[in-house]
Amino acid sequence: MSVTSTLGLLSTRPRRPVGEDGRMALGDHLSELRARMIRSVLCLVVAFGVTLFFYDQLLDLVLRPYNAARVTLGADTQTTAYVAGATGPLMLQLKLCGVAAVVVSSPYWLHQVWAFIVPGLKAQERRWSRVFGAFAGTLFIAGVTTGYYVLPKGLEVLIGFTPDGLQNLVEFGDYFSFLTRMLLVFGVAFEIPLFVIMLNLIGVVSGRALGRYRAWIVFGTFLFAAVATPSTDPFSMCFLAFPMLVLFLVAEVIARVVDARRTRHDDADWADDELSEL
Repeated sequence: MSVTSTLGLLSTRPRRPVGEDGRMALGDHLSELRARMIRSVLCLVVAFGVTLFFYDQLLDLVLRPYNAARVTLGADTQTTAYVAGATGPLMLQLKLCGVAAVVVSSPYWLHQVWAFIVPGLKAQERRWSRVFGAFAGTLFIAGVTTGYYVLPKGLEVLIGFTPDGLQNLVEFGDYFSFLTRMLLVFGVAFEIPLFVIMLNLIGVVSGRALGRYRAWIVFGTFLFAAVATPSTDPFSMCFLAFPMLVLFLVAEVIARVVDARRTRHDDADWADDELSEL
């Protein structure tokens, strides 16, 4: 690949040639997709190289919930984290830095995905996609943060089942997978009310229907929290269910406001269609 073509792939805004009808050819779409994928991969590689220098800090951040649970349990429960196998430490470093690189570089590669899709959307759809993108990112971060601070209590409950006279050995690979699932569940769960608002905006769900089935929503939320949380303790379930219920109530209020505005708009359109007295 020549230097000119490489610089073209790394440009901030790729060219989008169009035909006479204003549409791009399939080959042009594939070329732009390739360019954005290459830039995303390069950004991910750079982020991975940077996270290698912060491996000790990342390891401390990941082990902090476990250490907090171990301190709370005290000397009554003996527990130790360990790494299995000769290649375990290397795989631990690669896995931890890889996940951190994906998270750190997510604003860039998510922007690349959005920039590839948005030209095919209408003006109103583009506006709503920006709004929902901002709220979705904020809610996901809030969910991950909540899960991170709930995790020590869940680990305390689970490790507390260790019988007297036995030592609990926590393999770091299993612990890291457990932590990742826990944070992912909390982050995705906080997105569900936003999905409900999207359904309301396209006319699938009304605010009145949400109010009518509020009791079932409360029951379903607690059931989802009980099944989704990997720790299976009531504390984690409640810490996931209560914020979701608050977000569902906010979604219901927003849905009712949208329904009221939609009704007024429909009444105004109907009034314009009425026959005049003349």
